[in-house]
Amino acid sequence: MHFVAMLGFRVSGTDIRYDVPLTILSLVVAMVVVCAGVFAVGYSKDRNRALLVGGLTTGLGVASMHYLGMAAVRLHGDVTYDPVLVGLSIVIAVVAATAALWAGLNIKSPLAVTLASLVMGAAVSSMHYSGMLAVSVHVDPSGATLPGATAMQFIFPLAVGLGSYLFITSAFVALSPSADERQASATAQRPVESAAH
Repeated sequence: MHFVAMLGFRVSGTDIRYDVPLTILSLVVAMVVVCAGVFAVGYSKDRNRALLVGGLTTGLGVASMHYLGMAAVRLHGDVTYDPVLVGLSIVIAVVAATAALWAGLNIKSPLAVTLASLVMGAAVSSMHYSGMLAVSVHVDPSGATLPGATAMQFIFPLAVGLGSYLFITSAFVALSPSADERQASATAQRPVESAAH
């Protein structure tokens, strides 16, 4: 969500471009730290300690992704941040990540999972918008060409890539035999193997 939201960043009075390596790095950081946080909590013997470390790691990773994405923005002007709001957005990210990991470990009923998901979505959005509220842009109009890629140069390949991946994964899952089908196939093959001997 943050990755696409960064690509939708708008400021009147200037074109906007995105530094390609930094934008991709922000996406990679998010994936790596969330994976590390989930593995830390899922495979640790001391769940409470792992939850705190995993929540801190994941929250800082989400915040890093947001601010790396913002650092990738190229425009005619200067971007500054309110340190208090930046700090608040980081605290929200850490608390939200810790709560999400805790919910993943402790909540089992479908209704509770749905409610926890809604709360987590609201928390992640709060982190994003408090981070964006921290931004101040002073535009310095110029006709010079900005380096980097436009939002559409990112969004189109992203949409095609994710769409293709989801289609292939869905087809694979849909065409894979279910556990009952595999069991029936194994049962059907046993008499044939017995008859062969």
